[in-house]
Amino acid sequence: ARAPTAPPAPARQAAQKLGLSAESRAAAYLMAKGYRIVARRYKTPVGEIDIVAQRLGTVVFAEVKARGSLDAAAESVSPRQRARIIDAAQHWLAAHPKAAGLPLRFDVILIAPGRLPRHLPGAFDASD
Repeated sequence: ARAPTAPPAPARQAAQKLGLSAESRAAAYLMAKGYRIVARRYKTPVGEIDIVAQRLGTVVFAEVKARGSLDAAAESVSPRQRARIIDAAQHWLAAHPKAAGLPLRFDVILIAPGRLPRHLPGAFDASD
């Protein structure tokens, strides 16, 4: 029998709750802009995609960043995270062959308390 796993530390639980709230805000914001949410928190062996959306025939892989300010959020997507998101997108595409021929875009959505989300379409691309 496996040993029971300890519950996440309170700080980790708070971060997860903040992340879910930020992702919900980002998804609502995208829907208000005419996007269709295809998946949220899509898990792959190489990482997770916060939001997969579609609009006007383009598949959008969106990374959501919540920080105390929009500027801090903007600086929080590292090159390593970008590579992970791009790899995860390849897994999503392999599982959804109908989307394989569509244009792709990698967006970042910044979330800060008391501010409207900031959407950065095409924040990075697969050649980054």
